[in-house]
Amino acid sequence: MPTSAINGTDALSIQAAKEGVAVCDRSHWGCIRVSDADRLRFLHNQSTNDFLRLKPGEGCDTVMVTSTARTIDLASAYVLDDAVLLLVSPNRREFLLQWLDRYIFFADQVQLTDVTNETATFSLIGPESDAIIEKLGAGAIISQPYGNHLLVDGKVIVAVGSGLATPGYTLILPSAAKDKVWRQILELGAVELSDRAWDTLRIIQGRPSPDLELTDDYNPLEAGLWQTISFSKGCYIGQETIARLNTYKGVKQYLWGIRLSGPVEVGSVITIGDEKVGKLTSYTETADGYFGLGYIRSKAGGIGLKVLVGETEGEIVAVPFVSHEYP
Repeated sequence: MPTSAINGTDALSIQAAKEGVAVCDRSHWGCIRVSDADRLRFLHNQSTNDFLRLKPGEGCDTVMVTSTARTIDLASAYVLDDAVLLLVSPNRREFLLQWLDRYIFFADQVQLTDVTNETATFSLIGPESDAIIEKLGAGAIISQPYGNHLLVDGKVIVAVGSGLATPGYTLILPSAAKDKVWRQILELGAVELSDRAWDTLRIIQGRPSPDLELTDDYNPLEAGLWQTISFSKGCYIGQETIARLNTYKGVKQYLWGIRLSGPVEVGSVITIGDEKVGKLTSYTETADGYFGLGYIRSKAGGIGLKVLVGETEGEIVAVPFVSHEYP
């Protein structure tokens, strides 16, 4: 769904996310608790990242894929002492609960619990997030690796990473504490970022989203999610396809940003001359003009490539959330 023209409030909050600090309420995102003795092995076998190396207090991003390595969702995982919390896209919450449940076999000691309604999730976004984190009593987490997290006041999980390419933090807390912590964060100077502004930032930065960039048409390498993939771990769902694509340099298309000269429709064909080279998957208006995400055939080229999106001129640009090779 295309984002509408950006309003003044959204423009200010996006500016705050880039230069100061903004806060986005992501409580409608799915929060799935994976518990019991086999939880790490189970997630290790069901997604692209290496869960067996993770200890309590650590975390990672991981991609859920089909048996043919088609993308289902990009999830953030936080390893607690007795469980793993998965933060998943709002429109994948129910599907993933059912999908993961299908892979729990009789001998597996794994419990899945949907705790979305019992939790609240906020993302602090921007270079000045550290000051707020310090005042919330979580200063020890500053400068730690992505996904690392700690518990404040016995109830608020504060994790490194904003969910976007901009530095920041993600907070997961009991829903009963939501209003109090939200007010506290605003009083400490964060600017509220709406869902619409989040989506604009997501597109500008290249974070792929289910039903748009993450579908049955694309694999995680094409989606630029190389940082979520372990090429050294053992077998998992979709692993053979991903390993083969990597070994034989078989990635046929990549996700890129596209700077546009005017408005466009999501789903528009991307062409060079008479040749179709890709498809537009997301679009937004920004304070600086028009911007989209799209998949472009590898052989067509990359940064600086001039294309037509429908009838609109565009130029391919790098976006910070994605990478096109193993980091």
